[in-house]
Amino acid sequence: MAEFLVVVSDDRYGGRYDEERAVLEPCGAEVVVTNGATPAEVAKNCADADGIMANLAPFPRETIERLKKCKIISRYGVGYDNVDVKACTEKGIILANVPDYCAEDVSDQALALLMGCVRKIARRDAQVRAGMWNIGRSDPIYRTCGKVFTFLGFGLIGRALLRKIRGLNFSRILVYDPYLSEDTIKGYGCEKTEWEEALALADYISVHMPLNKETTGIVGYDAFKLMKPNAMIINTSRGPIIDEDALVDALKTGKINSAGLDVHKIEPLPMDSKLRELPNCILSDHVSWYSEESFVELKTKVAQNIRDVLTGGLPKYVVNKDVLNFR
Repeated sequence: MAEFLVVVSDDRYGGRYDEERAVLEPCGAEVVVTNGATPAEVAKNCADADGIMANLAPFPRETIERLKKCKIISRYGVGYDNVDVKACTEKGIILANVPDYCAEDVSDQALALLMGCVRKIARRDAQVRAGMWNIGRSDPIYRTCGKVFTFLGFGLIGRALLRKIRGLNFSRILVYDPYLSEDTIKGYGCEKTEWEEALALADYISVHMPLNKETTGIVGYDAFKLMKPNAMIINTSRGPIIDEDALVDALKTGKINSAGLDVHKIEPLPMDSKLRELPNCILSDHVSWYSEESFVELKTKVAQNIRDVLTGGLPKYVVNKDVLNFR
C-alpha cells in the first residue's frame, strides 16, 4: 500500500500522467486521477489526499476546509485565481505554482498575436479566400517602427516578450507595473509610466497582469476611451482583466484598431460570443502556455512541488509564504 495519496483534481490531459508518476511513485505516493467540476465534487474526490495537483477546478474555502490531511496544493500553471489562498494558509496547506515553465511559449504567442494584428494576417486570409485582391489602402496596415509599445505588467513573460520585440524598433517601450521600481524598469531599457499615460501613448498594448480583485475588469470602458484609435491590444494573461463588453464596443466603434486574445472571460468561448463576429479580433483557445516542451516541464514541476513537501522539504515555488508560520 502506498504511503501517500496524491489526487489530480481535474483531468485536462486525457489521463496522461506519466511525468507525475515518474516523480511521485519513487517517494511512495499513489497518483489518482479524478475530474471534479464543482466545489463539492472536488472536496469529495480530494478529501483524503496528502497532496493535490490542481488545474482549473475550483478550490474555494468550503472545499479547502473539507480536506482532511492535505499538505500541499500544487497548481498546474502560473496563475492561482481558482484557489482561496487565505483559506489554504489558515488550514496550513502550502499552495505552490509553476511560474517559470512557459515564459518562452506565452511570449511567442503574444508576439504572434501582435504581428497577426499588425499585418492583419487572419483578416487578409479571409479576404483573399473570398476573392479579394489588391486590398491595400481600403484596409490599411501601418509599420511598427517608430511606434510606442506598452506592457501592462512586466514579469517573466513580459520580459521574454521584450527580448523578442527589440528588433521591431519601437520609439518607446513603456511599462505599467506598480510593483516594480523605476530603476528596475530602466534597467531593461524601458520607461515606468502611470496607468493613463501607459494607455494614452501606446500604439500596441500587451497584457501580462495577474488576475485579482484589483485587475478584474481594469481594461474597461474608461481605459478604451484613453487609447488611440489605431491602438492594438494583446491579452495572453487572464480573460477577465479585460471587460469583454467594453472591448466589443471599442472594436465595433473604432475606439481601437484591433485585438488579439488567447484568454477569455468564459472558457471555452461561448458560441454566441460577440467576439466571434469581429474581423478585427484574433482569437485563440488559451493555448499560449503550450508547447510539447512546456507540457512536460509543467507536469514534472507540479509533481516535484508535491514530492518536496511529502519528503519533508519545501517546494521551490511557494505562493503563500505566510503558511510557513502555521506549520
